[in-house]
Amino acid sequence: MRRVQTTLLALLLAASGAAFAHGEEPHPAKAPQEVKREQKPWGIAGHGKPIKRTIEIKMSDDMRFTPDLLNIQQGDTVRFVIRNTGQVMHEMVIGTKKELDEHAALMAKFPGMEHDEPYMAHVAPGKTGEIVWTFNRSGDFDFACLIAGHYQAGMVGKIKVAAR
Repeated sequence: MRRVQTTLLALLLAASGAAFAHGEEPHPAKAPQEVKREQKPWGIAGHGKPIKRTIEIKMSDDMRFTPDLLNIQQGDTVRFVIRNTGQVMHEMVIGTKKELDEHAALMAKFPGMEHDEPYMAHVAPGKTGEIVWTFNRSGDFDFACLIAGHYQAGMVGKIKVAAR
């Protein structure tokens, strides 16, 4: 029965179009034409849009982001430069609290999962990653490190997107 459940889960994940990648090895950068531009409740990949701001985010082994509260204007395309100042792998994933909760639960069950979406950056210790995102919807959104145990330890932040 467990084998059938595992096979079904693998098929569902494959059919969802999501790629999952959480090993310690670095992920290759996507070529610009490969960026998946799918509208999400919190915005869309910013490829090809003029960048309005660059925000540096630091991730540390105390399971914190600095800064952990961001104020952005609706319509702005932001380049996040994400620096892992720690000794372990960290990531930044932008989303709604509901989606981050669901993804974190999956990560806890399957810590070796791999994924690669334009609203995520998986960053090795001492390295830097980047997300370019257009916040074309106003509202309160979240970001988090979903590596097993990090989210649960409070490695989260808030993004407030003000309507123009």
